[in-house]
Amino acid sequence: MQLSTKHLLGIKDLSPKDISLILSTAQQFKEVLQRPVKKVPSLRDVTIVNLFYENSTRTRISFELAEKRLGADTINFAASASSVKKGETLLDTVNNILSMKVDMVVMRHSASGAPHFLAKHLPNTGIVNAGDGINEHPTQALLDAFSITEKTGGLEGKKILLIGDIMHSRVALSNIYLLNKMGAEVMLSGPPTLIPPYIKEAMGVQVEYDLKKALKWCDVANVLRIQLERQNQVLFSSLREYNLSYGVTKKLLQEVDKDIVIMHPGPINRGVEIDSDVADGNQSIILQQVENGVAVRMAALYLLAGTAN
Repeated sequence: MQLSTKHLLGIKDLSPKDISLILSTAQQFKEVLQRPVKKVPSLRDVTIVNLFYENSTRTRISFELAEKRLGADTINFAASASSVKKGETLLDTVNNILSMKVDMVVMRHSASGAPHFLAKHLPNTGIVNAGDGINEHPTQALLDAFSITEKTGGLEGKKILLIGDIMHSRVALSNIYLLNKMGAEVMLSGPPTLIPPYIKEAMGVQVEYDLKKALKWCDVANVLRIQLERQNQVLFSSLREYNLSYGVTKKLLQEVDKDIVIMHPGPINRGVEIDSDVADGNQSIILQQVENGVAVRMAALYLLAGTAN
């Protein structure tokens, strides 16, 4: 089986069959990663460039590890140490890299739509979106879905809560697209200033500003980071006030008194959107998300390479 697309630009472009194929392939690769020898030569003749214009820890390392586990040749590009600082355009940068016979580009960029721009100009090269502005982060949504499925047995009919900075979160948007396509129910919770007013009708989600009520409703709570670097105005009074109203704390979970799966895409602002005893507690699958990211990205790269061929 193959994906219906040559690029992974966003969950919006994937069909439910594409999503299911990536998740089932990821399960096979996760089994590979449990072996003493964790490498498979599936992409032995493929060269991949990791083109990161934004800082990243988990996503970048996860993609690099996935590529090496598949036997691909990898080139790591950091904009801060390149000719971009001298004024080189995005397209010139990529054309220079492609002249070296590169097969795929994994790209993170602060501008929404940057990977789509590349895909338009480089249709024969597989483009993977590793996060573009406040638009999408498709592989994060896929690994979140894989982690939920692994923990709860599936997505259909599950009640998934996204908490926090919905307005600036590409993770939230990709998760909403994916969960809606796979039959889950989605609720958003957070300050009214951080939840777009149009989103309820436009994307078919529920909104609940009372966090305790939202937690009582859900099976899984995905806690999102407060993205201060993307906020160009004051949207809540202080981090302390945010924690008091929307922080996921041990005390709050005890009051809810329900077995809820706790997730977070990282990086975590401990003591703000989530307390350490929750992030490190028994209900948390945050480290499992990080582990599953490698298998999911292996699956995406493997399937895209097959589609391109």
